Amino acid sequence: MAAEIVNPRSTDAGTGTSGNARGAARGTAGGGPGGTGSAQGGTGSARSGTGSAQGEPFDQAFDPAFALHRGGKMAIQATVPIRDKDDLSLAYTPGVAKVCSAIADRPELVHDYTWKSQVVAVVTDGTAVLGLGDIGPEASLPVMEGKAILFKQFGGVDAVPLALGTTDTDEIIETVVRLAPSFGGVNLEDISAPRCFEIERRLQERLDIPVFHDDQHGTAIVTLAALRNAAKLTGRPLGDLRAVISGAGAAGVAIAKFLLEAGIGDVAVADRKGLVSPDRGDLTDVKRELAGLTNRTRLSGSLESALSGADVFIGVSGGTVPEPAIASMAPGAFVFAMANPNPEVHPDIAHQYASVVATGRSDYPNQINNVLAFPGVFAGALQVRASRITEGMKLAAANALADVVGDELAADYVIPSPFDERVAPAVTAAVAAAARAEGVARR
Repeated sequence: MAAEIVNPRSTDAGTGTSGNARGAARGTAGGGPGGTGSAQGGTGSARSGTGSAQGEPFDQAFDPAFALHRGGKMAIQATVPIRDKDDLSLAYTPGVAKVCSAIADRPELVHDYTWKSQVVAVVTDGTAVLGLGDIGPEASLPVMEGKAILFKQFGGVDAVPLALGTTDTDEIIETVVRLAPSFGGVNLEDISAPRCFEIERRLQERLDIPVFHDDQHGTAIVTLAALRNAAKLTGRPLGDLRAVISGAGAAGVAIAKFLLEAGIGDVAVADRKGLVSPDRGDLTDVKRELAGLTNRTRLSGSLESALSGADVFIGVSGGTVPEPAIASMAPGAFVFAMANPNPEVHPDIAHQYASVVATGRSDYPNQINNVLAFPGVFAGALQVRASRITEGMKLAAANALADVVGDELAADYVIPSPFDERVAPAVTAAVAAAARAEGVARR
């Protein structure tokens, strides 16, 4: 079986990247994943029909987003035909019994004779959905379906949305462990911090398949790729840069650790109460660990004070950074204001002081979008049947993503478009090679 995309947006104009990837990247502004785009596909799904305003809350029947989502965005489709009794006897009983018996004798054959090695579970409890917060499992499903079709469209990976009716850490872990035999990987999505850190760690300890919290690592991979290219563009080594991150949740913590792994000079992280530092007595275990790894110059106080002379601002908080703080940054600074839909600092203001500006939005250049990472990361891991996703695999993904830009590198093009057809193959190959080099590949 395979996941079938229902009511897909047309991306023909965005996929012709071999001739001019940069033009394609700019041509898709406003129509990227998560954007409102247009009502292409409309309501003409075979399953959904055209619908009517009857029973629709408010005026949603006339909203293209609701029209596209009617009936859901995906379905399950068979990959083999059932045309007659001979087909039936092979696909199901009695033929299927031979395959079951073979797998019982040699469990590793499950990867060859089922879809296990090409399907990912997209798991959430609905507690940290987009910028909407704790909206519950049912309300999270449109996002999880969206994630699943992005896996399929951009990485060729099948994915199944699983919105769990519990927020208890132990129950989530036990549920996923019991479901794991059906999947080749687990993508954790929109689970609130700090529980997300423990859930990912404990699941990976118990499972021999990749467990990947995209809000953490997908964001970190794409951020590092963009930062590498920004540094290359301006002729500065990563080790000479000092970064300040606004937000000490899942993304902020992961980005900070990943940048340090990649060799950045220093990084300080701020939460609502100011900079995370060892002298604070209100830190969680996660933030206490972060304080020991970051902020080597032992800055204290506010985010704004830390930005004075800083080379990089990375926003993953949804807060607002005042213009004077951005103005106080070092000459030629980089501003990655990634809160969505409202960046921490408006790009027009950031451009007055920064040499490179990136956001999380599809209607501005340099979109930091996780879809650039997670489809290829999982495709590469599944290709070699990796037991986990290592730091080396994530670094390889970031480097491959940065390299896609190549000679077209410019201030408004430090990261490729999600519709650049070179992205997923490059990331997939790099991740697979790194898995083999690090000894976690099983084929």
